[in-house]
Amino acid sequence: MFILDEPYVSPQLRRAATRLGAPVLDNACARRALPGVQLVGDDDFARRYFEQDHPRLYTNSENALGWIRDHLAGSELPAQIEVLKDKVRFRERLADLDPAYRFEEVRLDALDAVDPTSFGGPFVAKPAVGFFSLGVQIVEDPGDWPAAAKRLRAAAERFRGLYPDAVLDLDRFVLEQVIEGDEFAVDAYYDDQGAVTIVNVLEHPFAHGADVSDRVYRVRPAVIERTHDVFVQHLNELGRRAGLRKVPIHVEFRIAEDGTVRPIEANPMRFGGWCAADIASHGWGFCPYTAFLQDKRPDWRRLCEEQSGWTTALVVADLPADLDRTRVTAIDYDAFTARFSRPLELRRVEDPRHPVFAFLFVRVRDDELDQLDEILHADLTKYVRLD
Repeated sequence: MFILDEPYVSPQLRRAATRLGAPVLDNACARRALPGVQLVGDDDFARRYFEQDHPRLYTNSENALGWIRDHLAGSELPAQIEVLKDKVRFRERLADLDPAYRFEEVRLDALDAVDPTSFGGPFVAKPAVGFFSLGVQIVEDPGDWPAAAKRLRAAAERFRGLYPDAVLDLDRFVLEQVIEGDEFAVDAYYDDQGAVTIVNVLEHPFAHGADVSDRVYRVRPAVIERTHDVFVQHLNELGRRAGLRKVPIHVEFRIAEDGTVRPIEANPMRFGGWCAADIASHGWGFCPYTAFLQDKRPDWRRLCEEQSGWTTALVVADLPADLDRTRVTAIDYDAFTARFSRPLELRRVEDPRHPVFAFLFVRVRDDELDQLDEILHADLTKYVRLD
């Protein structure tokens, strides 16, 4: 079953929803994305969900979380979503596994009362319920806190109303220690018994320590070989504590130099946001949505052998948060794509509400990773013409 909603329904997800023939909820976004496909109204969709012995529901957008809360209240899903989506509750559920880890909740109107020295080092402030790195601030030094708090208030004002409160809550923030180490984003699902299957591990490099952007995600055999079993262990423990069954999930982790694994956040009912999940098709040759809906498990040994020596990446062409996209009159997509030796697919984002102008899938040999390193530091405004 599918609930498709804003901000973006990827071409691969549209194909999967059409090909599988599973019920798709009738809403304005689905009608635009799937013309000619028979959609299912609210009551009928909920009835079909409850009539199935082992229903599986995928949504590309956290905009659907409110619908699930209101229409599937008799199922396990609302409680599973709440404990994962709220970053404060998520931290509380796992606190005993990492008792030294420092975090606290603070309301927007109490930001000035925060003691930035209480963390004993760098910390990060983010919406307690958030999406797409919106409103995230890293505070390297206590003296930086007043400016960071000002930026949080500005972000709350700018992005309020862009997403439902169930997706982006800009009145509550979580402040937590900076988690050191290499960052990874894991797409996975829990089966009917609660066992986890990983459908992708995305490496998320940054330009520098204070970078919180989503500029580049990479998939390659070395990452799967290094992390798969470790993440299965951690995801099974998370699933046990949160009672997760029959749900897809997108979880961000960091692995420190000493091997310590810490979760950053978990996003239920979907894989990578916007079209990040589609990198599984470009990198490994299978559809992650079909894998979840049909309970298929990737043969990672075979896939890693087949893709040896190659890296597939998603490049997110983001723009500075303070750039007014309504002033953009033209974008040189050809020049942007030409930066890479093997571009696979360019997807334009022309909605001025979002600080992104494109998603680009590329493929490079492992000895060409400098192309991906360079884009981390690039000023992409050079491809944009303003009025």
